[in-house]
Amino acid sequence: MQQIDTRPLNDDELQGIDAYWRAANYLSVGQIYLLSNPLLREPLRPEHIKPRLLGHWGTTPGLNLIYAHLNRAIRQRETPFLYVTGPGHGGPALVANTWLEGSWTAEYPNTTRDEAGMARLFKQFSFPGGIPSHVAADVPGSINEGGELGYSLSHAYGAAADNPDLVVACVIGDGEAETGPLAASWHSNKFLDPGRDGAVLPILALNGYKIANPAILARIGDDELTALLQGYGHEPFLVEGSDPETVHQALAATLDRCLDRISEIQLEARTESQSPTRPVWPMIVLRTPKGWTGPRVVDGLPVEDTWRAHQVPLSGVRTNEDHLRQLESWLRSYRPEELFDEGGRPVEALTELAPGPALRMGSSPHANGGLLSRDLELPPVEEYAVPVKSPGAEDGEPTKVFAAYPRCVPPECRQSAAVRAGRDRVEPAERGLRGDGEGLARGTPGHR
Repeated sequence: MQQIDTRPLNDDELQGIDAYWRAANYLSVGQIYLLSNPLLREPLRPEHIKPRLLGHWGTTPGLNLIYAHLNRAIRQRETPFLYVTGPGHGGPALVANTWLEGSWTAEYPNTTRDEAGMARLFKQFSFPGGIPSHVAADVPGSINEGGELGYSLSHAYGAAADNPDLVVACVIGDGEAETGPLAASWHSNKFLDPGRDGAVLPILALNGYKIANPAILARIGDDELTALLQGYGHEPFLVEGSDPETVHQALAATLDRCLDRISEIQLEARTESQSPTRPVWPMIVLRTPKGWTGPRVVDGLPVEDTWRAHQVPLSGVRTNEDHLRQLESWLRSYRPEELFDEGGRPVEALTELAPGPALRMGSSPHANGGLLSRDLELPPVEEYAVPVKSPGAEDGEPTKVFAAYPRCVPPECRQSAAVRAGRDRVEPAERGLRGDGEGLARGTPGHR
């Protein structure tokens, strides 16, 4: 598996991305635990903590890391991105990032980007009358809930189809990767047309553990994993480590390489006169600790980089003084005083790192069907009906008859009612969808 060892980030860029990541992590932990006192203006007390703790920390820092680095790529390339999260139970991450960039407040103006809005953001998470712990449909920019694992890649490829300018970054959890739907959907890249579709960049998040045991793909060894991913039709790049500076540089360099390669594939497909061969698309394997930057040891047991980080690492903070002090130390380790001003607003250095409203991932129109949907121009269905003069006296194959109907939905594919009558009604579809695949190979119009 390839690793890129260049260091593309200068000191200011490195510090900026790390600060953004710390801010998203702070906001994520706050959602899981805090009922009030969002900026720690006073020492934590039990009444500041939610009475029932529900959330998922383990995958959250990885999701935050990727989001911060995608923001850099979006700003530099001015390319629209969609963020699909397979580990959709990492709800704190997407809520935190959309609030940090401004998308959440644009959608929900009562959750302002200040101390009062932060308090509301924290309280509503996994709370009666609030929002779920998963990346639910009400999270701006989301098209994949993730609680029922396995569908992230199929959703990502569906979003990229017929969207030639869109890049879909799809994070796949290593536990999710063991499900049947996900294992089958690796093959979706065979159906992606670089000439007219967008691109999908799969990011396999190998933090090593599922809810209570190790993940298979994190244990099979790099050679076997590389062979598996190459067999799926990908060129895998590895980013690994637990030192933030090292990982930031490696992820930035690897994202640059992968996005450059995607641009090359698309340019070739869109400028060459003859049909290109099916490309080998890049992907990223991200190996970082589960629950990274969280408590390392709780009650004498290891937590970070183990399955114990999956949900709520400190579960007794309302009744256990040691847990409460650990939580406060954990939150303060992100240095919130550097990230938010006196009014609780993200400091200008952070807001400048997010893309503008037109390109921020939480505001993507591709994640809001109401912004891009339009009525289909459908031909009259009656013109495709099989004439039945008497019961049981006519032959008709439903799939062949129906195949002619969607083929003629686009205006340029319309045929006159006279041509569509009788046997001619099904011939166009037969020519484009022949069982031997010849129509597909020649790129027959309408083969989708």
